[in-house]
Order: sequence, then structure tokens, then C-alpha cells
Amino acid sequence: MLADVQKALDVLKERDIDRVYFVACGGSSSLMYASKYVLDRESETIDSDLYSSNEFVHRNPKKLNENSLVILCSHYGKTPETVEAARFAREKGALTISLTFDADSPLAQVSENVIVYHDQEDSNYVNESPAIMLELVFGLLAEKEGNEKFNDILSSLENLRPLLNKAKEETLAQAKEFAESYKDEKIIYTMGSGANYGIAYWFAICLLMEMQWIHSHAIHAGEYFHGPFEILDKDVPIIQLVGLDETRPLEERSLEFTQRYGERVIVIDAKDFDLTGVAESVKGYIAPLVLQTVLRQYAGELAEVRNHPLSTRRYMWKVPY
Repeated sequence: MLADVQKALDVLKERDIDRVYFVACGGSSSLMYASKYVLDRESETIDSDLYSSNEFVHRNPKKLNENSLVILCSHYGKTPETVEAARFAREKGALTISLTFDADSPLAQVSENVIVYHDQEDSNYVNESPAIMLELVFGLLAEKEGNEKFNDILSSLENLRPLLNKAKEETLAQAKEFAESYKDEKIIYTMGSGANYGIAYWFAICLLMEMQWIHSHAIHAGEYFHGPFEILDKDVPIIQLVGLDETRPLEERSLEFTQRYGERVIVIDAKDFDLTGVAESVKGYIAPLVLQTVLRQYAGELAEVRNHPLSTRRYMWKVPY
């Protein structure tokens, strides 16, 4: 575990924290959904909320105060809305912990506690941003409530890299088949729930909309039967994520219906992957990390056959907005 993470956890020991705000935008926001799910499931005394950075500032939560912890993330640390959110949180007396890839970024400069994460395929996964989010929330729960799953999370994350590599190897053929079959689609939906919903959201808005210019929407499996299922027919592509947390029945129910009336269904089920070395007590929280790795490979293969690199942008970083 990074020294920066331990320093942040040491600071938490000295503060009375009764509420956590997860604040970020886009892909950085999506990695926080699983941590929000952890606090909902595990904490007896700490409430939590998840906000897009700009709305966090404008909504101005009344309960944001010196007993609040605000966890922020921006890969390059330059997202202006997130930088402003960190500044705003500190003005309210809240404790800030920011994750970024750049130690000298604007976000790092305005935050009290900064964690510079790793982002290479050969790095220890414990030091990448999705893992660090879990380390922070379970570390907080261990300190404030005596939650005993912190060590399970650390050992599981230590064992995760080879499992992720194995998952990629096992799904490479499916990823290539997906890319060939869906390269000309105008819209692709992604569905999940619980700890997995953030991954569905990330794939829809970042990988498909931002990086491939394919119309998309993340559908919550629990909301599927309250409107979205009416778009289903035999030609509509839906990627169904199925996880290992307590909301799996929601995903299984939506999948059964989609397979009954649809013909273009892509299923990525966490139970199909080797999770040897991942503690049983935290498999539901770790599963989204495996699903994310597999989906990232799907996106890479799709970009390849479409001759549309994931780095291509029309507006982002190119025009004022």
C-alpha cells in the first residue's frame, strides 16, 4: 500500500468523521460507485453521498462541515470543477483526500492530503486508483467501527493483478468477436446494479460516447422494468454485467428478460472468472474491478476494428467549454 494512503488513513484517526462525500467527474467518478456501495453495506455510523464535482459546489450540501471527509479524484488533476470542489470543501472545514496521477497538478495543490496513484499494467494493482478507493473506505471503517475486512481487501488486491491478466486472456476471443459484430452499431446499452453500476456508467459515457462516439446509456438493472425495457427488440445491443454483490438478483432478472426478447445480448458474469486469492468476504466489492478490466479490452478491440483510437476527441481539450 502506498505511503500516501497510509498517511491519509493516519489523518483520519484524528478526525471525527460522520459523512463521506465522493466527488469527481466522468471516469474518475465512476470508480467511486463501488466505494459508496461499501459504505452503504458496511457502515453503521457513517453516511455517504456521491456527486459530480460541479453539482457538489452548486448544491452546497448543508451537512458538509468539519466532520465530513471529501474524497476527490482527477487523473491529470486539472479538471477545473474538481479543483474547485476541493477548494470549496476546505472552505467548509471538511477534510479532503485527493487522488491524482500528477503530484504537481492543480488538484494536488489545493488538497490537504494527496495520493499519487500508479497507472501501469505492470504495477502492483494495490496502488491503482480503483484499489486505493477501496483501501480508503475500508481503512476508514476499520478505524472508526472496527470493521475486520480491511486486511481481506488488502490481501485480495495484492493477489489481483495475475487474475486480471488471466481474465483478459480468457476473454480476448470474445472481445474480438464483440468488436466485429458490433462495430457498425449506432447505439449500445450497458446494464448493471449495485457495486457494478459505476462500471456500466463508465463504459457507456467514457468508452462508448467519449472515445468511440457511439450513442449509449447506462441502465440500472433495478430501473429496467420502469421504462428502459420498452426499447428492447431483437436488434438492440445490450451489455449485461452480472456481479457478485447483494444486487445480483436484479441483474439476473433483467438478463432473463433481455435474453427472452432480445437477440443481441453480451453477458459478462463475474462468476465465470478465477478469483482465487480474493477473500470470500469482499468478492462482491472486488468483482467490478474484474469486469472493468474485461470491458476495457472490449473497448480496445472495438476501437481497433473501427479504426477509431480511444484517444480521438472532437471537443475535449480542443475547444472552450
